[in-house]
Formats: sequence, C-alpha cells, structure tokens
Amino acid sequence: MTSPLVGYERDGAVARLTLDSPHNRNALSSALVEQVHDGLSRAATDPAVRAVVLGHTGRTFCAGADLSEAAGADATDGVAARAREMTRLLRRILELPLPVIAAVDGHVRAGGLGLVGACDIAVAGGGATFALTEARIGLAPSIISLALLPKMSARAAGRYFVTGERFGAAEAAAIGLVTLATNDVPSAVAELTSAIAQGSPQGLAASKALTTAALLDDFDRRAEKLTQQSAELFGSAEAREGMVAFLQKRPPRWLG
Repeated sequence: MTSPLVGYERDGAVARLTLDSPHNRNALSSALVEQVHDGLSRAATDPAVRAVVLGHTGRTFCAGADLSEAAGADATDGVAARAREMTRLLRRILELPLPVIAAVDGHVRAGGLGLVGACDIAVAGGGATFALTEARIGLAPSIISLALLPKMSARAAGRYFVTGERFGAAEAAAIGLVTLATNDVPSAVAELTSAIAQGSPQGLAASKALTTAALLDDFDRRAEKLTQQSAELFGSAEAREGMVAFLQKRPPRWLG
C-alpha cells in the first residue's frame, strides 16, 4: 500500500493536515494535491473542527510544482489538467468555511507560496525561506498570483516575481505574505487556534467569508485566463528546457 503524502489528525477543535512527501520535498504532485483536497473535505464535514492547520514534515514546506511529473513523457497531455488542479486547490482553501492556518518552518518555493497566500493566517518560523523561482525556468507565478497579489505589497511583488531572490520570515511578514514571523511556530499556532476555537461554526464561516469575498470575485474573473497561461508556459519548449536543466542540475540553454 502506498504511504499517504498528506497526514490528517484531529486535535480537539483543530484538523492538522501535514505535507509528508519527503522524496520530492512536498512538491505539488497530482497525488499530493488530491490528498490535500481530501483532508480539507474531511475537516469541513467534521462538526467538531473549528480550524485547519496546514503544516509539513522535514525542512521544506513545499517545493512548488512537481517538476519531474511536469517534465515527464506524458507532460504535454497532462499540463492543462495539472494547471487546473492548482487553481482548484487554491480556491478550495479560500472558500473553505473554516479558517486555514499555514504553519511554516521550512523552505517554500514557487507554487508553495500560493498555498501560503491562500491560507487565512500564515505563521513562519526561523527556518522558513521563500522564493518565487518560476522565471528562472521559463515559467511565471500565473495561477498563484491570484492568491499572492492581494496579500503582498505591490513593490515586493514587482521585485520577487522577477528576481527569484530568497527571503526569510521577517521579510515575508513585512511585505504581507505571512501574518506572523516567530521563533516558536507551534506556540504561535496554538494561541491562534485556541482563540479561533471559541468561535461558533456559523460565526467563523461568515467572518471568514467577509475577508475572502473580494478575493474570490477577482479569482473567478481571472482564473481561467491565468490557468490557460500557466498551461501554455508549462507546455512550451523554453519551460521544458528550464525544467530539465533544473532536474539535471545544469544551466539552462535558452533558445532565444
């Protein structure tokens, strides 16, 4: 039997989803994305749950897209489906009637930042680093921009979308990507979930909806165009070269 890629545990009023796919640094494979969906559904249908915490094992929260899957032999046929998987996942987090907290104390790259941006609250520890590296392999943060641009400052997005620079938790908090930078992620998350647990299901759902309504409106208006753009970029010869070069640990040979 295949080991699960996403752990699920209910701890009182808290549903804990743990990304646990060490072989690819918790990359967003089709299987992992589907298991996150399953965990969110399980939490949403449990009347005892008041909050979801999305955490991780190991030193990486999420490495972004699974490039080995994206660059595989059947990549051309599956590229559009994988783009829609990501769009669907981000929207699912936004529309979930439960608050979702990202608990991050590891590396976050590319599409992983989309997960953080979609969560209602994000807590980052001293081990957290962030980078939007898509442009370096011929891609762009197309779909995840739907979750990131409403959170990050415009100046920060203009910088980090194109430079691919790495930055830490303090900078992530300063630019609005995360809610809180701390040296003790578990304690900070425990305080937040304790406060949330005092809310009623109806009160929490209605209150969260107030914070996501405008974001969801913009999401639905732009999602199809950006999903198509993502699929086109992933399916391009330039991105294929970028992904293969990354996997082979060599500089890409851009065709120009």
